[in-house]
Amino acid sequence: MLRERKCLAVKRERNGGIFGRAFAGKAVAAAVLLLSLQAVLQGCARAEGRTEGAGTLKEAMLGELADRAEKAIYGSFLCGLTFLQERERNSYWLVQEQIDSVLPFYGYLMERPGGDTDGEGERRFLLTEAEERGEIPEDGAENGAGPAAGEEQESGAGAGSGAPEYAAGREGPEEGGEAQEGSGRMWEDLLREENEAALLRQQESASDTPDTYGNFTPHGLQSPIDLNALGSYETLLKEFYTVDPNTMAGSSQLDADRLALKDLTIDKGTEGPQILIYHTHSQEAFSDSVPGDDSTGIQGVGERLAEILRNTYGYQVLHHTGEYDVEGRDDAYANALPAIRQVLEENPSIQVVIDLHRDEMPESTRLVMDLDGRPTARFMFFNGLSRTRTTGDIDYLYNEYLDDNLAFSFQMQRKAMEYYPGLARKIYLKGYRYNMHLKPRSLLIELGAQNNTLEEAMNACDPLAHILDLVLSGE
Repeated sequence: MLRERKCLAVKRERNGGIFGRAFAGKAVAAAVLLLSLQAVLQGCARAEGRTEGAGTLKEAMLGELADRAEKAIYGSFLCGLTFLQERERNSYWLVQEQIDSVLPFYGYLMERPGGDTDGEGERRFLLTEAEERGEIPEDGAENGAGPAAGEEQESGAGAGSGAPEYAAGREGPEEGGEAQEGSGRMWEDLLREENEAALLRQQESASDTPDTYGNFTPHGLQSPIDLNALGSYETLLKEFYTVDPNTMAGSSQLDADRLALKDLTIDKGTEGPQILIYHTHSQEAFSDSVPGDDSTGIQGVGERLAEILRNTYGYQVLHHTGEYDVEGRDDAYANALPAIRQVLEENPSIQVVIDLHRDEMPESTRLVMDLDGRPTARFMFFNGLSRTRTTGDIDYLYNEYLDDNLAFSFQMQRKAMEYYPGLARKIYLKGYRYNMHLKPRSLLIELGAQNNTLEEAMNACDPLAHILDLVLSGE
């Protein structure tokens, strides 16, 4: 009898435990369902009066669910936390953070996804930071948080700058009222300050980054050339020149001592441009040039040369980008002549004229060398003698500066051979004038060829600028 009573008690205990657990589970499910239903109803009510676009209902529902979950959890299970909150105890926030980390879904709801799309958190942080530095009054954060609706932001504070954008009706200062206008201006000043600081950091970072065609160190003297060894006309012709079959040059013009002694130095301190760079054949391109993008052809190389002469060697350089061969190359020199004359008339300070080209070679011939680990296009200086074998001197192409032109190319070639052996090809002599009669220091350069890359051509500008400075400074 006693055993039967014990068994009956055990059964009742088990049934009661099972019933209790089932009831508790159903109660929790009902509570969750009730919370969700209330969140939907309250979220719909909140969303009716808002016009912020897609996602509003979802955000309102999540917000309401989070509020009710907070009250249910804290009120039913964590009475002590509710007590701390009501008493405004300093330890309340620490306990709440621990609960949020233990209940990840609840913590996710409390984060309110999408709830800071208007940049309120970022604005609060910036204003607090400025307030700590004493830059704005304490009420600055209350009187307005952004520029007025429709107002453009200056100094890069608009689209793409990384600063928050503000739509009409969002937390900007109201029109009228000195406090609101003052705080709006203060916010704009704060944004401007942040943008300027970001730009400064970007510039500092860029200055630490090697230039695309950088890492160049000018050479010292490598292979000195003894002028006495060039005393013979035949030796000079063999070492320095290639003469076109249609022209001829004599010893009266090609004399090493006379060419070397010509003073070609200029004063960098004069006002106005001292060097002119232009391109008779402006459409010349390289193997990887982008059609229609002049910066990837010979004009881009000319600008690169100009920048180095300006920034590294202190010359004032005018880069003329007129185009004279668009409709064909045959009349390019005739087309360019009046324009270049006008440029020189308008800029009487110009003392050096450089017509920069790129050459045309058989595809099997590559004008490139490795210069200190950089693929570098080789270049060639070019002179027109205004003379052919069949007609002799061409009177209508007379060049009063022919000897100066020849001295300029000779000194450039000599410095190239001494400082960068193998980089410069031999000076090419041809029969016509090529607009080199405009200035004594006129230079025609063929830099690379059509099968060189843009990088190779750009890299050649560094040693070329150095050689030019060596000649023009008299070093």
